[in-house]
Amino acid sequence: MRNLPRWSNGSVNCRLEWRPSRLLQASLILLGVLAATSVLTSEMPRLFAWPAAIAALAHGVWRARTEGRRHPQAFWFPGNGRPPTVDGRPMVDARLHWRGPLAFLRWRDQAGGRWRRAAWWPDTLPAAQRRELRLAAGDRDAGRHRRDRAP
Repeated sequence: MRNLPRWSNGSVNCRLEWRPSRLLQASLILLGVLAATSVLTSEMPRLFAWPAAIAALAHGVWRARTEGRRHPQAFWFPGNGRPPTVDGRPMVDARLHWRGPLAFLRWRDQAGGRWRRAAWWPDTLPAAQRRELRLAAGDRDAGRHRRDRAP
């Protein structure tokens, strides 16, 4: 007898935890080192090059440290028409964008209306959870562009 695929019941739930990415932290430090190196190898006078190089390196390390100290957040995408939540609070106007294996989420706080952001890098979001997130978040922009579809 053949193995038949299981079909979805139409409701996809996705629970994710966001945590700081070590890959992002390493990239920020590397960018600081490269910025310092590029300033030192330029034809800038050494009197100004060394302070600028130290500032570039310090800024890269500071950004990596700031990113590493961000608190983990719990996201829930119910997938049944209800708004997604972050740490139990509903998100307003949540938008999920994909850039290859990277996932970028923007949403507004319900209380203050400020824009918030979270980015999942490949080291924090495995492929299985990436597929879950794609299914649960859906593609809200699928029917907006009518020029690329036949009448």
